Amino acid sequence: MLTDSDRVQVLSEALPYMQLFSGRTIVVKYGGAAMKEENLRQDVIRDVVTMSFMGLRPVLVHGGGPEINTWLTKLNIEPQFINGLRVTDAATMEVVEMVLVGRVNKQIVEMINLAGGSGVGLCGKDGNLIRARPQGNDEIGFVGEVSGINIGLLSTLLEAGHIPVVSSVATDETGQSYNINADTVAGELAAALGAEKLILLTDIAGILHNYKDPSTLYRSLTIQKARELMNENVVSGGMIPKVQCCVRSLAQGVKAAHIVDGRVPHSLLLEIFTNSGVGSMIVASETALP
Repeated sequence: MLTDSDRVQVLSEALPYMQLFSGRTIVVKYGGAAMKEENLRQDVIRDVVTMSFMGLRPVLVHGGGPEINTWLTKLNIEPQFINGLRVTDAATMEVVEMVLVGRVNKQIVEMINLAGGSGVGLCGKDGNLIRARPQGNDEIGFVGEVSGINIGLLSTLLEAGHIPVVSSVATDETGQSYNINADTVAGELAAALGAEKLILLTDIAGILHNYKDPSTLYRSLTIQKARELMNENVVSGGMIPKVQCCVRSLAQGVKAAHIVDGRVPHSLLLEIFTNSGVGSMIVASETALP
């Protein structure tokens, strides 16, 4: 159990980071176990609200795969995937939008408000925030990519002290809805906002040299090193698109990108406000390493 002295030490260690990041935008992609387990959900939301009270400007981007699967099953629509991507026909797209925008998004907003923050729910359609285009594979249907970002509405909300909560549904120029990978949306929003940090909450410790050994965690690395690890197949499988997302956001001006284990209680605050952090931080070059 923490003593009063421990708590004061934690606050003292956090002070330089609070000063450094005050007024800066932090984009968090929220998903995985941290979104499914009630105690972790509470931790993440409390962390985000705490960040807001500390003067940071958090933006929360979310998916909702398990919830989508639950509702597809209720409606007798079988979830299908090709190479890890959800096959999204017209009926599935309707359910995706209903669940992400109408249910998951509003649940997160409510939790933020109950925790003392001011959450505002959005999807890519609101204020023309995100413009979509087809991903290019007809087999997977209405799965999209980001073709453009309009940060006007987000900037207004952030300036007013609100916490935007963004679901990854957007439309193309014809008004057709698309489901977009939430990691991708988070990375593109972080770049467009000139964010200080992009943080991807996931279900592993971060980038591991040996995925079976948590002690081989890379706590900080450069884009060059991240690319080397992908070429060497040290980074493989589902970690590849996450690392690519981080690299792409850094190349567009984001200061640091983090892959963090959302199963660790209060992992967001630990990653941002402590010297050691809990995940992997990727930066553009060696001069930006801690």
